[in-house]
Amino acid sequence: MVVDDDEGLSLLISDTLRAGGYVVAVAGSGAAALAALRERRPDLMLLDLQLKDMAGAALLDRLKQEKIAVPFVVVTGQGDEKVAVEMMKQGALDYVMKDTGILDLLPAVVKRVLVALENERSLAAAQAERSRLEREVLDTSERERQRFGADLHDGVGQELTAIELMCVGLKDEVAALDSQLGKQIDRIAGMLRRTIAQTRALARGLSPLDDQPEALQNGLADLVERANSLGRLRCRVENLSARPLGDRTAAGHFYRIAQEAINNAVKHSGASEVILRWEEKGGAFRLEVSDNGKGLPKDGARGMGLGIMNYRAGMIGANLTVDSRPGKGVSVVCAMPAKR
Repeated sequence: MVVDDDEGLSLLISDTLRAGGYVVAVAGSGAAALAALRERRPDLMLLDLQLKDMAGAALLDRLKQEKIAVPFVVVTGQGDEKVAVEMMKQGALDYVMKDTGILDLLPAVVKRVLVALENERSLAAAQAERSRLEREVLDTSERERQRFGADLHDGVGQELTAIELMCVGLKDEVAALDSQLGKQIDRIAGMLRRTIAQTRALARGLSPLDDQPEALQNGLADLVERANSLGRLRCRVENLSARPLGDRTAAGHFYRIAQEAINNAVKHSGASEVILRWEEKGGAFRLEVSDNGKGLPKDGARGMGLGIMNYRAGMIGANLTVDSRPGKGVSVVCAMPAKR
């Protein structure tokens, strides 16, 4: 679209571009351009800065107010180079001077800009597709974890429980005939009980969240309880005040971020205490895991775990920050807008 109130120049520019294979629309005023752009968006707008009814900058402001995004190239007269440069800072893709060489220069400028725009669109589409595939891989991985967890709990776990019960019943029958054999059966039953407990712990780790509204709060509380059972530090919940998170995918990512942060604290921080907070604050769901350990290494090495946490946060539109204070511990905060 050519936006210029110089009818003769607009005609020459239009004919030149049409000769190059472009479909061209012309608007002779800012008002006409605004009306046309409300109906249809061109691939590129050639905008004269000095229109009679409104300045080119004013037209751009109106478009911004109405959320009409149009790539544009500035066409300006002699002596307005500084203004053109300023317009470049405001989003112009290029500028062309109104002089004797404009008709020779303009087709090359238009072609270059359109090729650049197409490359940007292709790159954005490729990045969007990559993000979609990454989310799909992560979601598939999480579904497989949940399936394996359910199979362990409902399949292997139930079979082992049945075998243990058979051993208990068999022990009573055998013990009357052979006390030694009865003791061996009792030991087998004890081994089975420990194996069942390990199987259930694995199942909880693979599928920690159920379908209940409070699944995330319950999962985080269970995570803290298991961390405490290791006996290496004290882990406590300071706040679980947030309302239930309806997005199960987001809940799963929050849980895994908390799990990774607590694991890092247990393994590497040398901390004596870890505090977990889950709250809704300032229009956002907020997870915080902080410890009183030695902090991150001075060389800035953060390892794969923090990278994965950051990636998970990005998948749900959340922001992850890591605050390390040497000798005073690490605080990991993940915040996601309640309305995304």
